[in-house]
Amino acid sequence: MFATLKKFFDFCNKEDRKKLYTAIALGVVKAVFAALRISAIAVVVIGILDKDMTNKTIYTAVGILAASLMGQFFINLKTTMLQTEAGYNCCSGKRIEIAEHLRYLPMGYFNDNSLGHITSVTTNTMENLSDVATRVVMLTTQGILTTFVITAFIFAFDRRIGLILTAGIGVYAVINSAMQKKTRKGAPRQQEAARDLVAAVIEFIQGIAEVKNYNLTRSRAKKLEKAIKAKQYGDTRLEYDVIPYIGLQEIVTKLTGVVMCAASVYFYIGGSMSLLYCIMMMVSSFMVYESLDVMAGFSALIRSVDICVEQANEILAIPEMDIDGEDIEPASKDIGLENVTFAYDNRTIIDGVDLRIPENTTTAIVGPSGGGKTTITNLIARFWDVGGGRVTLGGKDVRDYSFDSLMKNFSFVFQRVYLFEDTIANNIRFGSPEASMDRVIEAAKKARCHDFIMSLPDGYDTVIVEGGTSLSGGEKQRISIARAMMKDSPIIILDEATANVDPENEAELTKAIDELTKEKTIIMIAHRLKTVRNADNIIVIDKGRIVQQGRHDELMKQEGIYRTFVEDRKKAVSWKL
Repeated sequence: MFATLKKFFDFCNKEDRKKLYTAIALGVVKAVFAALRISAIAVVVIGILDKDMTNKTIYTAVGILAASLMGQFFINLKTTMLQTEAGYNCCSGKRIEIAEHLRYLPMGYFNDNSLGHITSVTTNTMENLSDVATRVVMLTTQGILTTFVITAFIFAFDRRIGLILTAGIGVYAVINSAMQKKTRKGAPRQQEAARDLVAAVIEFIQGIAEVKNYNLTRSRAKKLEKAIKAKQYGDTRLEYDVIPYIGLQEIVTKLTGVVMCAASVYFYIGGSMSLLYCIMMMVSSFMVYESLDVMAGFSALIRSVDICVEQANEILAIPEMDIDGEDIEPASKDIGLENVTFAYDNRTIIDGVDLRIPENTTTAIVGPSGGGKTTITNLIARFWDVGGGRVTLGGKDVRDYSFDSLMKNFSFVFQRVYLFEDTIANNIRFGSPEASMDRVIEAAKKARCHDFIMSLPDGYDTVIVEGGTSLSGGEKQRISIARAMMKDSPIIILDEATANVDPENEAELTKAIDELTKEKTIIMIAHRLKTVRNADNIIVIDKGRIVQQGRHDELMKQEGIYRTFVEDRKKAVSWKL
């Protein structure tokens, strides 16, 4: 338990940790105020025993009791505010820290499984920490402190009762330790089920169109239902695991109080304890029971706190790419690949590639699916680090650049466009949030999307559904091009930007791309002949190697993949029904 508490405090930042420590210190003072109730009772008992029950006695007892209650009230108010602020600030800060950390992870980390895990940690896990964990930690800590204060008080008056209480606390601690071991098995299952549920929900929602298209709604819903049932089972199983231990703890606390009361009466009858002390020890036994009972109810959740912290730290511990380079302004926009190799999951993707891309030229990359086309563009933009060799921009290794200064040189238009749940204007100015509306409209006009935007109900203020599903593929692509225009980077990477666009949108999209790529260095991945034939250099990639390179006319004179690619496309176009 104490290791988990320390782990949680270490997890918080310095400012929030200070607030929690202050809350704990105030908890000690609160325990002292709680102990004042015993003094108030003692004053009344002394007055009764001495047959001196005057108004002064009553006022004194009431005053002490009022001080006890008011002290507890105000301290409890302050500690609640401190722990609430610390909990929410800590978790919001960790969300931001995780988001910043994710910026600099290799793109290979992000896949369907990791996205479900990240989503679960940043939502469920952080929510549990801010709402539940902070309260669990503070109540458990304050329960320990209150028990310690009352135990010290009892030892000060009668060592025998103090030893009885210590023995009861020892039995309680053994049972609590056994409960913690039990939750070490159940809590990870519960957290894993929560992560799997988030992943299943994301998969179900993102793939709903395909699910309906293939009439698999029922079968896919069963998979989601299975994940929900697994989460339900994990939650209830954990509760069933700890309930017997919580019950045993409550029995031990009650029996400890009973034994303390019985011993106090026995010592009083035997003449070794005064009536005053006897009554004080009996009252103290109920106060100890109260503090231990609070611990019994919440300490079962300590392991869940441990798991939550571990999951957040697990993401933060993933090695970042080395981003501590210099803020460099490249002398030119020439790009070079020198004997570049790259492997993923022990599978070689790029194998000894040498390539030079002069600035203000257009380079098209073609080749069979899975040959390594997209990987090369990812290595150029340093979404991944090369396994061997180096990639250069302006003659300098891209690893010498700080990540932000490197990214200033690149804009991207991907085949799969993601638009945020925000206005169209804010989606366009995504990379330049301070841009004026005039600049947004200018970029939209160049990207050939101004007309269709103005036909929408609220024009540029129209809120797009998350992912952009309320727009057609061509419309989303043109908005992404307008977004890239706003960034105005000297190097444009087009990853099959027109692959899934209908003929009606293709003409407008082509014009938009022409506007985007004026006087830029262009690297494009494409399967359509018309988008590559005018390139300054065509690179043919197969099995991670450059197998052909040259202009369209030169490659058409050679036997090889490119000529086969062009002839197959011509045959496909000539088919008629």
